[in-house]
Amino acid sequence: MEFRKTSIEGLIEIFPKIFGDARGHFFESYRHNIFAENGIPFTFVQDNQSFSTAGVLRGLHFQSQPYSQGKLVRVITGKVVDVAVDIRPNSPTFGKYERFVLDSKLQNMVFIPEGFAHGFAALEDSIFTYKCTNIYNKAAEGGIIWNDPDLNIDWGITNPNVSEKDLELPTFKELISKGF
Repeated sequence: MEFRKTSIEGLIEIFPKIFGDARGHFFESYRHNIFAENGIPFTFVQDNQSFSTAGVLRGLHFQSQPYSQGKLVRVITGKVVDVAVDIRPNSPTFGKYERFVLDSKLQNMVFIPEGFAHGFAALEDSIFTYKCTNIYNKAAEGGIIWNDPDLNIDWGITNPNVSEKDLELPTFKELISKGF
């Protein structure tokens, strides 16, 4: 596997080695010791999977302490624009984000550490999966509105299909002013 660090500490894009032939392909999507050697020593305790039709946008979501989650995200089929926003108050990249295109042809994935808001937009019908370092806790849910003008994220789609719940999320400035 190839582990590529980003401009934000702890955020890592991973490209597995894919072994293919006329029958199909095989690759390791996770192996604890290799991930630990490359700066991701965490234990994953929950796996989640969703299906989104092209044009669906989910996020930006996070869980607050003590239920904050690190996530290892990828698509099984399809292609998405994946975004991670650094919401760690003491981070030098607080309020900055990285954008990735996760593609089932590449099988690339991203490790998003605790302290990030996360979302994705389906460029194609996509099955999205993620491993979490902590369990889901509804009371710890938080989020940032997908079209926050200060973040100005290019989601790669126009007129996204966004849930009512996600449309009611605060801006990043509003979130900060509430002392998340």
